[in-house]
Amino acid sequence: MNRPDPAATPDRNHRNRNRVLLIAIFAMFFGSLLVAGALRFSGWRPAGMKNKGELLQPPADLRAMAPKLLDGSDYQWQPINRTWRIAMAPPADCGSECSRVARDVHTVWELLGREATRVDVLWLCASEPCAPPADAPRQANLRLLRPDPALRAKLPQVDATAIGPADRAGARGVPVYVIDPNGFVILRYAAGSDPGDLRSDLAKLLKLK
Repeated sequence: MNRPDPAATPDRNHRNRNRVLLIAIFAMFFGSLLVAGALRFSGWRPAGMKNKGELLQPPADLRAMAPKLLDGSDYQWQPINRTWRIAMAPPADCGSECSRVARDVHTVWELLGREATRVDVLWLCASEPCAPPADAPRQANLRLLRPDPALRAKLPQVDATAIGPADRAGARGVPVYVIDPNGFVILRYAAGSDPGDLRSDLAKLLKLK
């Protein structure tokens, strides 16, 4: 009668351990992918990754647009420069609300610190003559764009008037948008939104280099 070879037993045990280890690694790797995928499609994201503004899906595509500056030259998107934009398209009659939004955006821009040089502030004028409010702070990266109905129409809910319960009745709201370096409008902040939300989102986006 043949007896089992004692020398083969350790090898067999070793192979079995390796096989179990490989199966465990396989299960951990693909299991984590399945969990991540389920969370991704359910809309869940870690608190630190959540945007505070309204994520536009799909984003508005401005790449084919050629906004004009006041001097008649083109404002070019130039993705290679990795420039982000804060855009405002106020109505012609927004009054004090324009001044408030201009001040809020200026404060956000300043709080970005050294990264502020990578952010342009676009003011899409509603009509001629084109000028921001007289009491609005002046900043180096402010770009005044000529009135452009086609560009304005591309901005989602640009003429929404709700500005929150704390604002006076009848005031015209000014939503704010974030445009990525390629020319996609990716985030919208309803009129009356906390400017801290804009700052928080921009700070994260600017880390994407």
